[in-house]
Amino acid sequence: MASIKDVAAEAGVSVATVSRVLNDHPSVSADARTRVLAAVETLGYRPNAVARSLRTDQTHTLGLVISDVMNPYFTELARSVEEEARALGYSVIIGNADERPDLQDHHVRTLLDRRIDGLLVSPTDGGSPLMLEAARAGTPMVFVDRWIPGVDVPVVRADGQAAVRDLVAHLYGLGHRRLAIIAGPAATTTGRERVEAFREALAAYGLELPDAYIGQGDFQAESGRLVTEGFLDLAEPPEVVFAADNLMALGALDAVRARGLRVPDDLALAAFDDIRWFVHTDPPVTAIAQPTGELGRAAVRALVDRIEGRPGQSVTLPARLVVRRSCGENPTPVQRSTT
Repeated sequence: MASIKDVAAEAGVSVATVSRVLNDHPSVSADARTRVLAAVETLGYRPNAVARSLRTDQTHTLGLVISDVMNPYFTELARSVEEEARALGYSVIIGNADERPDLQDHHVRTLLDRRIDGLLVSPTDGGSPLMLEAARAGTPMVFVDRWIPGVDVPVVRADGQAAVRDLVAHLYGLGHRRLAIIAGPAATTTGRERVEAFREALAAYGLELPDAYIGQGDFQAESGRLVTEGFLDLAEPPEVVFAADNLMALGALDAVRARGLRVPDDLALAAFDDIRWFVHTDPPVTAIAQPTGELGRAAVRALVDRIEGRPGQSVTLPARLVVRRSCGENPTPVQRSTT
């Protein structure tokens, strides 16, 4: 990322001159102004996006950058964040990354430029230099749901490992032995964790997770559909598909129906991230539910603690298995708790 010194060197002027141009000071020659602005454009310099977040005057505004506003999980998360922030006297500006790292960083820069008091982010990947720079500069920040390893800020998340073990135990008890997963992006912590939790849970029952039963998705419905089509084309298709998020589960359901097949008669289906829609599908979908509202509220409280000079704490809450009928269960809905 270009610095103000880089701009000065590119334009052949002093750092002070660059600062005057950026602040529209009149005591700069037209030639120097032209060279500085050209250097800013060439280098893609963003003036003090991080530094501007280090201030003493509060705006009582929080920034929230979520991975995908179309995902019902993140919609509910954003709602709980806004409600808790309002209760504590803060407003919230929301940016939708649409699962794109470049768009995520665009929103982060914009929010810092708008002098927010603190930042909540659900990272789209683990490689954002801007996020690391903002954390090192002291910007009050909290990661929610996902996080970036090596960036020292509080993380508020759900632990789904126990719920995944419950799911595999449930599927095994129903007689299923060939279990596949539609994985989320490997660049995300949740994408990696859910695959490993599933693999470990299968191993406890002496079951393997062959490469053919791992489909790479992107937390979007279309990827769930495509991966499921690939599973159905295998010489020995899986008996169960576990989608690592709700949108990929809906895509999987579309793929099954497009073939004239039925869930769970021809292929059982389970999902991570329960949503209200799942009780209305035919059949209702067995899913792992995260305490979304609690996560949003806890993330705001942790961020406000940091803004107000208190040590913000990481929070981990348990997810739980909600048993319905998409895996061949008894028609009577039952809920299993991991507690």
